[in-house]
Amino acid sequence: MNDLGPVAWPPAPIKTERLVLREPEAWDRAAFLELHASSEVHTYLGGPRPRDELEREMPEVPGRWPGSFVVDLEGAMIGQILLRRATEHLCPTAVGKVDLGYLFLPRAWGFRYAAEACAAALDWLEDVLPGEPVVLTTQTANVRSMRLAAKLGFTEAERFRAWDADQWLGLRAPVTPSG
Repeated sequence: MNDLGPVAWPPAPIKTERLVLREPEAWDRAAFLELHASSEVHTYLGGPRPRDELEREMPEVPGRWPGSFVVDLEGAMIGQILLRRATEHLCPTAVGKVDLGYLFLPRAWGFRYAAEACAAALDWLEDVLPGEPVVLTTQTANVRSMRLAAKLGFTEAERFRAWDADQWLGLRAPVTPSG
């Protein structure tokens, strides 16, 4: 994965009805540790990393690179949105396209925060890189992620097997102006 190219970073915080998408800060480190050490969060992502390993390896300000947004609810990190250019992928369809990824703490599940945050990130991307197609990969067993992908306008481009599981690659075609 690589950066987004000619995009000014960091952008001004993106505000939705309930959330703020912003650049990561040092005070988010504890939430990043919780996110990456959670077995629930990583059920479909190959499993969690050991917390002691994360503590040693995680920088003081984790996730600070173009395309990495903290999802903030009332001043606290509840998740992360990632927009990265796919420079390598098991599916040739994805190579060169922007890849949408997201992780949310289990306490934030079931409130539609992921849909709200992902939609805001995709709107931002459309503003800064008009006409950019976006891909999303999830395990077919991850029913919630499959529903979210459909809600966000992703349609199946390909299925493949990786990491001992069936995977789904969705493509969100560029938004075309009406009129």
